[in-house]
Amino acid sequence: MVGLVIVSHSASLARGIKELASQMAPKVPMAAVGGTSDGRLGTDANLIKQAIEQLAHCNGVLVLMDLGSAVLSTETALEYMPLEIEDKVQLADGPVVEGAVAAAVESSLGKPLAAVKAAAEAAAALKKL
Repeated sequence: MVGLVIVSHSASLARGIKELASQMAPKVPMAAVGGTSDGRLGTDANLIKQAIEQLAHCNGVLVLMDLGSAVLSTETALEYMPLEIEDKVQLADGPVVEGAVAAAVESSLGKPLAAVKAAAEAAAALKKL
């Protein structure tokens, strides 16, 4: 199963997105990373690295991020990751909420990392009205 890491500038938001996605796919391994190590808004590459490493046992790890600097922090985290873990990680360029739900459902169906990532990114095209 593919694991999901949700990265937000807000710890509360990251936990909330994880909670929502977990309701749809409770068996999918997930981690929520938000804020800085001292509790402020922002992102922390070390916390992101730790979350990815927690899910390294999965058949791939998909990272969903809320804003541009979360992408930069995630890319920094990957630079300090052992190659055997880094090779299992993909970053999704899609909406973090809808993408996390779509990715969680695909992962729960046993889909490979490429399909889970595609579902997360395709969520950008979902119509709400």
